Amino acid sequence: MTGSFAEFRRRTFSSIMFGLCAGGAALIISILLLVIGYLVWIGVSSLSWEFLTAVPTGDVANPGGMRHAIDGTIILVALASLVGVPIGVLAGIYLSEYPTEYAVTGPLRFIADVLTGVPSIVVGILGYELFVVPVSRWTQSTISYSGYAGAAALAFIMIPIVARTTEEMLRLVPKNYREGSLALGATRAQTIFRVVLPGAFGGVATGIMLAMGRIAGETAPLLFTALGSRLLTHNPAEPFPSLTLQIYTYATGPYPEQKRLAWAGILVLLAMLFVVNLSIRLIAARHARTRVGA
Repeated sequence: MTGSFAEFRRRTFSSIMFGLCAGGAALIISILLLVIGYLVWIGVSSLSWEFLTAVPTGDVANPGGMRHAIDGTIILVALASLVGVPIGVLAGIYLSEYPTEYAVTGPLRFIADVLTGVPSIVVGILGYELFVVPVSRWTQSTISYSGYAGAAALAFIMIPIVARTTEEMLRLVPKNYREGSLALGATRAQTIFRVVLPGAFGGVATGIMLAMGRIAGETAPLLFTALGSRLLTHNPAEPFPSLTLQIYTYATGPYPEQKRLAWAGILVLLAMLFVVNLSIRLIAARHARTRVGA
């Protein structure tokens, strides 16, 4: 009798906990669907071919489109990724594969954790002091805001996220993979780049995706570095546009038509992030199937 009661209590407790977990998951999904549904409901009415292909007109009654901002965001994220992804992945490899050989790995890991939580406005001020002001002094001109400075600030945000995610994913690769590779005569570098890193490709790709999503939605660093522009430009040496800056400008302005375009810009930004997420997940899944088939 006692055993039956204890089993009943365990099953009841397990069912209650399962219900709470399922309820929490359903609540999060519901909130997400409500937010996305609200954005679609408000923003989709302002989407048009002109919005995607035209540039701002300067007329508050007919603001034009946001092609310049869409192109600018793509270029800024691409430039930041060209710097942030290689450095972040290499740093993650170092923290994971050489944890005890040098005394600096512990402090580096701590610094990466701290940098991950640094407010983006601090990164913006840092980018202003390290890139914008020195370039202005070197060129002896006015304040030299540029897309390069904006991309550097975004890469600074990206690196610690990619590094820590890469480290954690590489640690999940079984040790016998490394031992088997070394036993077959491979060098340590060959083991890392041909065995360990491919084995954690899905997790590393997910970390990169998260970092790209983070920087694509940043506004404060770009206010201090790229500044923004109403012109269609693909030259990062000039003040550079981005979706977040244009959304901020329109959303905080007093004109209804510009506010309407701001909602459409938010919807486009979410769509871009969705495409990036989906693409990377498909690549990771295909890579995993290829390894299993091999």
